[in-house]
Amino acid sequence: MLLNAGADVNAQGSYYGGALYAAVVGGYEEVVKILLNAGAKIDVQGSQYNSALYEASVRGYEQIVKILLNAGADINAQSTFHSNALQAASTEGHERIVRILLNKGADVNAQCKPYDSALYEAS
Repeated sequence: MLLNAGADVNAQGSYYGGALYAAVVGGYEEVVKILLNAGAKIDVQGSQYNSALYEASVRGYEQIVKILLNAGADINAQSTFHSNALQAASTEGHERIVRILLNKGADVNAQCKPYDSALYEAS
């Protein structure tokens, strides 16, 4: 209803950044789909300095990870202060998400500060 009334799908808020990021954090699959279909920018980092794909990966939201990847999310994007989606899923022990990311071409050797590789994070 709000989108039909002209709400800006990419408007930035204070805590979560944009609506897409907030929907991912909440685990709201259908809202994620609606926002993406309405033109939400997929790789914008939320106010928590992470991308939507990172958040879905670290929280174990397998279906949202798939939705974001199918919509063109940058699989190797690094968050501002944290790691990338593969490292996040590895750290949290989300094996199915790790497998999805690897099958979609995530860089298994990517490193970013202050963390190291996905293998290091999984150890």
